[in-house]
Amino acid sequence: MRDFKKYDIWHKSHNFAMKVYCETKLFPKDETYGLRSQLRRAATSIPTNIVEGAGRDGDKQFARFVDIAMASACECEYLLILIQELNYISDKNYRDLEKKVVEIKKMLATLYKRLKLDS
Repeated sequence: MRDFKKYDIWHKSHNFAMKVYCETKLFPKDETYGLRSQLRRAATSIPTNIVEGAGRDGDKQFARFVDIAMASACECEYLLILIQELNYISDKNYRDLEKKVVEIKKMLATLYKRLKLDS
């Protein structure tokens, strides 16, 4: 079992999820159970899967959860495009969040490769 708090990717993805929560507070009321909820779930899925994978036994299982986290990061990347085009967030905030999710995806890919090599 690993200490998930030692992973930079966990800290970055946790901070990303926190920023998504802050940014989605002002979404239109009719998006309460739509895009706001979906983006929040996808964003929190990234650090959650890192935590769950770190609690599993072995690199192979951890890699599986890192792969799931990557899929959630990809989902976030698309949802950010959608909410920006719907004018739910400013261009500046979109660029900031998009930059963060791309960085997270790169870090997840690196971790995944390392885990696959070690297993």
